Amino acid sequence: MNKAQLVEAIADKMGGRQQAADAVDAVLDAIVRAVVGGDRVSVTGFGSFEKVDRPARYARNPQTGERVRVKKTSVPRFRAGQGFKDLVGGSKKLPKHDIAVKKAPKGSLSGPTATIAKAAGKKAAAKKATGAAKTAAAKKAAAKKVTAKKTTAKKTTAKKTTAAATKKAAAAKKTTATKATAKKAPAKKATAKKAPAKKSTARKTTAKKTTARGK
Repeated sequence: MNKAQLVEAIADKMGGRQQAADAVDAVLDAIVRAVVGGDRVSVTGFGSFEKVDRPARYARNPQTGERVRVKKTSVPRFRAGQGFKDLVGGSKKLPKHDIAVKKAPKGSLSGPTATIAKAAGKKAAAKKATGAAKTAAAKKAAAKKVTAKKTTAKKTTAKKTTAAATKKAAAAKKTTATKATAKKAPAKKATAKKAPAKKSTARKTTAKKTTARGK
């Protein structure tokens, strides 16, 4: 039986084919959404739908026999209820003019009891609190990373500035030393130029002595 045949099977009871189709779509949509959200959908006498997590594992490729790693995944699971099992197994007879699945007890369709509602409220509040705590922790971690990056950037800039200042100081010292050397060089040249004057004086003295002897 496919979906269209299922709709036809309940069309008379629902008052028409369109109403039956809408009912089937609504039921299936509610079950799928609940299971995807991690909830367990249980129908008394029929069975339950739930989400099951499968850990990562190794499997064999049936065509090549190669060992392949399978990632962690989640799959839906249906477990038949005891009434459904008894009918399929033959321990109970299928009623001809009544609903096969055991009817829900009176008052169960009017909504959850106060205790169940409180428990659901507590679970929802706990989930919200956990989510808020995780968000706050993530924000703090992000803030710490940003602060660490800024501190590292400041240290790097300071090191670069210090290195540049050191280079400038060394360059200034070299320039000063070069200028001092350049200033001292002309003094030596002046001294060298004065040396010939002494020789001239010596010649004049010799000439004077020779003149005196001739007289």
